[in-house]
Amino acid sequence: MLAETRMQKAAKRYKTRMYLKRYWMLYAMLLIPLVYFIIFKYVPMTYIQVAFKKFSITKSAWEMEWAKNSGLEYFIKAFSNRDFLYAVRNTLMLNALGLVFGFPAPILLAIVLNELPYRRFKRITQTVAYMPHFLSWIIISGLALQLLATRFGLVNIVLRNMGLEPIQFLDKPANWVWTYVFLGVWQSVGWNTIIYLAALTGINPELYEAAAVDGASRLRKIWHITLPGLRSTIVILLILSLGQIIGSEFDRPYALTNTLVTSVSNVLSIFVYNYGIKGTQQSLATAVGFFQSVIGVIFLVNANLIARRFDERGLW
Repeated sequence: MLAETRMQKAAKRYKTRMYLKRYWMLYAMLLIPLVYFIIFKYVPMTYIQVAFKKFSITKSAWEMEWAKNSGLEYFIKAFSNRDFLYAVRNTLMLNALGLVFGFPAPILLAIVLNELPYRRFKRITQTVAYMPHFLSWIIISGLALQLLATRFGLVNIVLRNMGLEPIQFLDKPANWVWTYVFLGVWQSVGWNTIIYLAALTGINPELYEAAAVDGASRLRKIWHITLPGLRSTIVILLILSLGQIIGSEFDRPYALTNTLVTSVSNVLSIFVYNYGIKGTQQSLATAVGFFQSVIGVIFLVNANLIARRFDERGLW
C-alpha cells in the first residue's frame, strides 16, 4: 500500500515536471504582466492607509501618525463637507444618465451596422463613428465651445438667423448636463460598438437562415436571435459599467465646466483635485478615493450576484 502511494506521488511529480517543461514559455510570458501589476498596482496600494493617517511628505506611509477618531477623521471631514456631498450627487447623476443613454447606444448601432446590406457603407459608417474616441476631451471641449457657445457658437448663430432664441447649452446647468451626456455618448459609442460587432460574429448564421425559412421578419430575427446572442456580452459590460457608477474621469468634466454650471459639474475627481492637489489635503483626497473604490466594488459584486442569480455568466 505504501509503495503504491509513493508510486502515485512520483507519477504526479513526473506529470508536473513534464507539464512545466512543455508550457514554461506561457508561464514566462504571464510573469511579465504579473510583475507589472504587482509593482504598479498592488505596491502603491500600501498608500491607501494615508486616508487613515496624517500625511507627511517626509515620512513613509508606515511612519505617519494615525488620524483622530480611530483614523476616521478625514472620512468624517469629507461627509461633513457640503462640496463633497454635492460632488457625490453630481457624480451619481451624470454617471447614471450616461449609463441610461450611453449603454444602449452602441448596442443599437452594432445591430444597425450588422443589418446593413452594403458593406462599403457599413465600413465607412463604422470608421466615422469610432473616430471621436481618439480625440481628447480638450479638443472636444474646444469643438463644443465653437459650436454651442451662447453668443458666438455656430448653432446659436443659425438659430438667431432663423429668428429663434439662442439656447444656453453650456451656460445653463440643466442644458449643460444633457450636453455633457450627449458628448459622452458621441465620443464613446463607435468604439464600444466594436465589442458588440465582434460578439455578433459568433452567432451561427444558420439560425438566421432557419428563421427566414420560417417566415420571420427582420425585427423578429433581431429580437429572437441577435439580442440573445449579445446577452452575455451585454451583461458583462453592464456589470463593469455599474462598477464605475461612483467613479469619475477628470478631463471630461474639467474641460467642459465653467463658473455658471459648477453646481452640476463639480464631480468627485474635481473635488479631489481642488482639495488634494490645490488644497494640499492629501489625506482627505485619499479618503475620498478610498470611498469611491469601496462603493465601486460593492456595486460590482452586487451586479455580478444579480447576473448569476438570473443564470447569466458574470465576471466570476
